[in-house]
Amino acid sequence: MKQYQVKGLSCGGCAMRLEQEIRELEHGEGATLNYNSGRLRVNEEISMDAVRRILKSDGATLSAASADASAHSEAAASENGHAHSHDAGQGIHSHDDHVNEHGHDHAEHGDDHDHSHGSGWTKLRPVLAAAILYVVGLLLDGRVESWIVVTIYLAATAISGYSTFLKGLRYLVRFKFTMDTLMTVALVGAIAIGEWKEATLVAILFGLNEWLEGLGMEKARRSMDALLKTAPKEARKMEGGREVIVPILALAAGDIVKIRPGDQIPSDGEIIEGVSSVNEAAITGESLPLYKAAGDIVLGGSLNQDGLLLVRITKAYRDSSLARILHLVQEAQETKTPTEMFINKFARYYTPAIMIIAVIVMLAPPLLFGGDWSTWLYQGLSVLIVGCPCALILASPIAIVSGIARMARHGILVKGGVHLEQLGKLELLAFDKTGTLTKGKPHVTEVRVYDQERLFRVASLIESGSTHPLAKAVLEETTRRGIADAGETPSSLRTIAGVGMEAEIDGSIYRLGNELSASHLDMPEQVRSDIEALKAAGLTLAIVSDDSEVLGLFGIEDEIREESRSVIAAIHGLDIRRTVMLTGDHEKTARKVANRIGVSEVKSGLLPEDKVDAIRALAAEGRVGMVGDGVNDAPALAAATLGIAMGKGTDSAMETADIVLMQDHLGKLPYAMRLARRVDRIIRLNIGIALGLKLIALLLTIPGWLTLWIAILSDMGATILVTLIGLTLFLERKESSTAQG
Repeated sequence: MKQYQVKGLSCGGCAMRLEQEIRELEHGEGATLNYNSGRLRVNEEISMDAVRRILKSDGATLSAASADASAHSEAAASENGHAHSHDAGQGIHSHDDHVNEHGHDHAEHGDDHDHSHGSGWTKLRPVLAAAILYVVGLLLDGRVESWIVVTIYLAATAISGYSTFLKGLRYLVRFKFTMDTLMTVALVGAIAIGEWKEATLVAILFGLNEWLEGLGMEKARRSMDALLKTAPKEARKMEGGREVIVPILALAAGDIVKIRPGDQIPSDGEIIEGVSSVNEAAITGESLPLYKAAGDIVLGGSLNQDGLLLVRITKAYRDSSLARILHLVQEAQETKTPTEMFINKFARYYTPAIMIIAVIVMLAPPLLFGGDWSTWLYQGLSVLIVGCPCALILASPIAIVSGIARMARHGILVKGGVHLEQLGKLELLAFDKTGTLTKGKPHVTEVRVYDQERLFRVASLIESGSTHPLAKAVLEETTRRGIADAGETPSSLRTIAGVGMEAEIDGSIYRLGNELSASHLDMPEQVRSDIEALKAAGLTLAIVSDDSEVLGLFGIEDEIREESRSVIAAIHGLDIRRTVMLTGDHEKTARKVANRIGVSEVKSGLLPEDKVDAIRALAAEGRVGMVGDGVNDAPALAAATLGIAMGKGTDSAMETADIVLMQDHLGKLPYAMRLARRVDRIIRLNIGIALGLKLIALLLTIPGWLTLWIAILSDMGATILVTLIGLTLFLERKESSTAQG
């Protein structure tokens, strides 16, 4: 599939109709035209001249810049040995495809921008010209011959309404009932009964309405495009001791790049020389710079502020954190929420229904009650205009796109409008403990030794093969006690999920893990007493044992994150019914942490599969979100209504969760939930306004008070209000950082 940017789409309903017409072309099956992003995807074999004609019928055009940028970056990737993958069957694009859009877009940015404004001005010029003629007609009315005034009104109507008339006539002939059809019938009817002045006003205000609608959506798109153009274009690659400027697509893992003060870091990498402050706001949304030196990891898209750095690239750009973020943000922009899909489906039946109601209004009173034909024909025409579904179709997209863009600016990655909608409706929230509510960097605080000779050596050998945070804590303790890595390894080593590790050392089997790992032993009273004492102190146990006895106990404590308590308090203030902590720790340790941070409920001693069962049980009570670190919580994240992962751009977090907090803490979670709820409220309000104003106007037909003036003003007023309310999401209120989001 090939992708193009489309400028000048007048409304969501128009985009759906254009998409359907393109699909009817040869090779057009599978074509998609997304109103939210203004992006068209079509089969490469389709006739682009035919596509352009279809788009032109609605005043829309293809942006040459986007096509050129795509071709340019494809060529660049080809030169550097990167094959591009396009999935024609599903209409989606790979990371390579994503790079096409973002890797080399800056050069054409100015063209896109100008074109966008030009398209808006092109639509506005005839409306302004018609408005001037209309005012002239009003001033001359009664002062010159009536035919002169009528001619002026007709000219103004033609200038502002000719495109609507032609589209409406084409759809009417094909028995397609759209808002253009409604307006065409209303214009023809008003002129037929001699309502010149009102017919002209209908044409002008409808044209103005379409321009305002497009302007609001364009602002939301431009905000999203600004995010999608944050990728650096080139990098300073070091080759043989000299500096070479290369496209970021040419970078591969292992390349060394020089990054000057003020430059963006082109891709994820590791500093090998230099020190600097690095601003990661483009990735995490946090503006405070971080001190970075040799050995530290840097993320692509971050800004090097004040030092010269040499960085070894660890990921090609297409696999970098920034590329993945931009790819997912773009996909999010192009997904439809359940509300949007319902509105679009509703609009397909709504417009024909309005046509039927208008016919009933025109015919029923004169035929059944002896009403005046001219009066009720006029009322029926007004009903057609009231029925225009513009505002209703626009009720959701601007709010969704604005919400996704604003979230991304704060380092909150929402993978689709549907997930943004779900976040605003959560009723319960479950949290993993280790690494989420706690720092995930536990340390040993208590040790009980029963076999001094074997305990620390066995523990060191077993845990040297594990990456678990508890294993690192035990290794730190054994190192502190003088047990150095002598290059020994166990004869065999295996992980027992939810229990611990088992190893063969010197021909004997040893285990290190929780209480389940030693459940086969008949423990002495002293050992049982020590276990209970450590548990009572809220410590996590690591028990070292062989087939016959316990060698010793490690009491481990994980430090609670500073923001956890305030985050949980803020979430409880958002009408979340319950917060639940899920952990594999024993009850007393889990309860100690829960009491300190204020969660409503604790479920302890859980294996990974138990966490999934717990989430499913909670899901039976309401919409539940699961918050984890995205590494070992994947099954629970997938089982929840909404999976929320945290962590600075980890691959597993991005792949598993529906929403990713790009920071390494939960501070932005309350902010995300507040904003999602606000988006949800705005969508509901917009739908209420769109339908409410139309209902009020329609009720005016009962006493015969509805006029064309009132009809068009109610439709235009609804569209303006819906647009402006959706755009209020861009107004940033000062939020306290970290725990308060």
